[in-house]
Amino acid sequence: MKKLTSLLLAVLALFLLLACKPPHHPKHPNYGIKKPKVIYTPDKKNLDKMVKKLQGSPYVWAEEGPNNFDCSGFTYYMYGSMGIELPRVAREQAKMGKRISAKDLQYGDLIFFATNKRNNKKITHVGMYLGDGWFTHASTVKHEVVYSNLFTSPYYKKRLRVCRRYLPETTAKIAAATPWGSKGFTPKPIKIPNAIPEQKMTNLHKAIVIKTQMKEIEQTSVKGNFYVQVGSFIGKPKSGLLYSITRQGFHYKIIKFPKAGKSISKLLIGPYLTRNEAVEILTPVRKHIQKDAFIAEIR
Repeated sequence: MKKLTSLLLAVLALFLLLACKPPHHPKHPNYGIKKPKVIYTPDKKNLDKMVKKLQGSPYVWAEEGPNNFDCSGFTYYMYGSMGIELPRVAREQAKMGKRISAKDLQYGDLIFFATNKRNNKKITHVGMYLGDGWFTHASTVKHEVVYSNLFTSPYYKKRLRVCRRYLPETTAKIAAATPWGSKGFTPKPIKIPNAIPEQKMTNLHKAIVIKTQMKEIEQTSVKGNFYVQVGSFIGKPKSGLLYSITRQGFHYKIIKFPKAGKSISKLLIGPYLTRNEAVEILTPVRKHIQKDAFIAEIR
C-alpha cells in the first residue's frame, strides 16, 4: 500500500511539473514584442552575468523573456538589457552590427545558422559565442537555453553562415569563472571552417575500445578508486570533450599508457570512494557527455 501511494504521489508530482511548463510551440503565440528593461551597461562582464543566470530557461516560440525565450528572443533580451537595440528576429539581427570572420570570434559575438533543409542560405537560428567553440542558445531540440560547441557539433559547424559583433570595443576581460565553471579559461579566436576533420569530430563521441591488462593502468588514490570512464582514445582527448565535462561540474582524470606502439589515454570522471557514488554520476554523464560511459574500478 505504501509503495502504491508513493508511486501515485510521484506520478502526480511529475504531472504537476509538466503542467507548469509552458508549451514549446503555443497554439496562440504572443507575437507582441516586449522590450527588455535596461539594467546593465554594455560590457562582457554584465553579459556573462546574464549568460549564467539564464541557462536552462525554457524554449518557447515567439517569447523574448524574461523567463522564456526562442533563439532570437534570447539574444534580443540579453543585448536589450544592456541598452543595445537589435531587431527581434534572427534573419534581421544578422544584418546589423559589425560583420566578422569566424576566426575572429570573441565572447559576446552572435553567430547565425541556416537550419532549413530546403534553403541552406536562409538564417533561421542564432546563438551567442562564448569562446573556444562554445556558444549559448535557446535550443529547439533541447527546448531550453543550453551550451553547444562548434568543434564537436558537425551539425552547427556545417550550417554557420554569419558572425556579427555588437559590443563596443573594450579591453575588459570577463571573469575567470566561465558559465560552466571551468577555472582559468580564456576565450580565444577559433578557426571553424574545416578546423577539425569530420572523422576526428566523430571520434569525440565514440570511444575506441581497447583491451589491455589492468596492471598497465594501475594507480592508487586516497580519494577513491571508482570512476566513470568516458572513453579510451589514441592520443589526447579533444578539448571540446574536456570542456563538456567541466561545464557539467565534473572533474576528469587522464591516464596514459603505451599500447602497440601508440599512446593511449583513458578519460575518467572521478574518483569516488564507493561504487554507488560513481553509479549516481553515471546517468547524467551518459545523458550529457557520453552515452557509452561505464563504471571503472582502478587500484
